[in-house]
Amino acid sequence: MKIVTIFTDEVAQAGGWHGQALAQAFARQGWQAHMVCLDSCHVSIVDQRVQVHIPGLSQPSPIAFVRGVAAGSTQQIITRMNILHTLQRQGMTIYNHARAIETTVDKSLTTQLLAEHGIATPNTWVCEYRQVAHPLMQQALDNGKTLVIKPLFGSQGKGVRLIEHTRQFALPQDMFVDGVYYLQEKIDCGINQHDYRVFVVNGEPVAVMRRQGDDWLHNVARGARCTASDEADVAEIGVKAANAIGINYAGVDIMRDKHGKLWVIEVNSIPAWRGLQTITDLNIADILVADLLRFAQGQ
Repeated sequence: MKIVTIFTDEVAQAGGWHGQALAQAFARQGWQAHMVCLDSCHVSIVDQRVQVHIPGLSQPSPIAFVRGVAAGSTQQIITRMNILHTLQRQGMTIYNHARAIETTVDKSLTTQLLAEHGIATPNTWVCEYRQVAHPLMQQALDNGKTLVIKPLFGSQGKGVRLIEHTRQFALPQDMFVDGVYYLQEKIDCGINQHDYRVFVVNGEPVAVMRRQGDDWLHNVARGARCTASDEADVAEIGVKAANAIGINYAGVDIMRDKHGKLWVIEVNSIPAWRGLQTITDLNIADILVADLLRFAQGQ
């Protein structure tokens, strides 16, 4: 049986729900999944020969699915991404490819690309110094806006906080800020107190769901309720956002403001789909595996 590597940060949990779903989908296509953490791999450069050593494999597999990259220091993350780049240069098909992951992990770069492609995304400010961030924040508040401060690198709503004019707020200096202030104008959704997740694979909107949380954040990991959505304009802007990034598959987060306008908030290159699977009869893992195999054959 052919071997496929699944890079995951949940090896101790046998890949978790998503890893197991992928392993079963690969098995149905005649591939055996080998799960490993990127941080357990290492590189050697000996006698001008560059090698990536993957635990449990005598040589790298022809294809790999990136299901998770463990958190770490800047040096550690760069090292892990460099491993993916090296494997790609040496012929491995990696899904999503390393550059797409790097782009979407950096929320600032994602926001820039969306704006440059004419896709509506909230007003955003990115800076390193409090003396720059604070006047920007104050000006927005004085103009009646509410801001959201987010980790530049982060997921599942962790470290995301509101900055409101109605209460005192000191700009934080903590692990979520990590030396960079990423401030974004909060979309006024009026009665539309929900957001959307569009799951895009190979330029097609495979599934669209509406997420409704108990507060202003609507992450499934925080308990948001999921229902299917057939709003064509939501699916369309989700596909446009994924195409702007240049990515094989993505989870695109979207909000509709009180006037009905759609805004793309984030594009995720390693999106979860457990909540999404509950609102569709399609097997999302099967779709992803089929697309990876198609992509590998086309290279």
